[in-house]
Amino acid sequence: MVHRLWWVVVSVVGLALAQPVLVGRASVVDGDTLEIQGSRIRLWGVDAVESSQSCLDAQGQAWACGRRAAFALADFLGQRTVRCQEKDRDRYGRVVAVCSVGGVELNRWLVEQGWALDYTRYSGGHYRQAEAEARLHRRGIWQGRFQEPSAFRRLANP
Repeated sequence: MVHRLWWVVVSVVGLALAQPVLVGRASVVDGDTLEIQGSRIRLWGVDAVESSQSCLDAQGQAWACGRRAAFALADFLGQRTVRCQEKDRDRYGRVVAVCSVGGVELNRWLVEQGWALDYTRYSGGHYRQAEAEARLHRRGIWQGRFQEPSAFRRLANP
């Protein structure tokens, strides 16, 4: 009997400590932010170019890389169900999560495709290898020159 009671207590505490999961169709707010059922979700460990950000291609021509990053994510998601495992909350109260669709982790996918950087300040280098691969193959923003999204935000909002 004591063993059963202990198991119930451990199970309840484990459920209380479990991070929430958000599941549903997602709309893309920008390259690293989704919305599911009215909840804003910032993708953990990655920093995508800002929607208003421009980059230079290999020939030095400006292109709307921020909008393209958001469109690429929206195209990849389509109408599929997204699953987000909360890891934290940011200073704005948004859920910070690792999300997946169809068995593919979105955070990693964005970095692999060259639409986001490994945000080592938060990820501890978790996506470093994915970023190196995107750079090597000149995917997304790596096809030319760009300003790091964090630097772009600092200059846009002094």
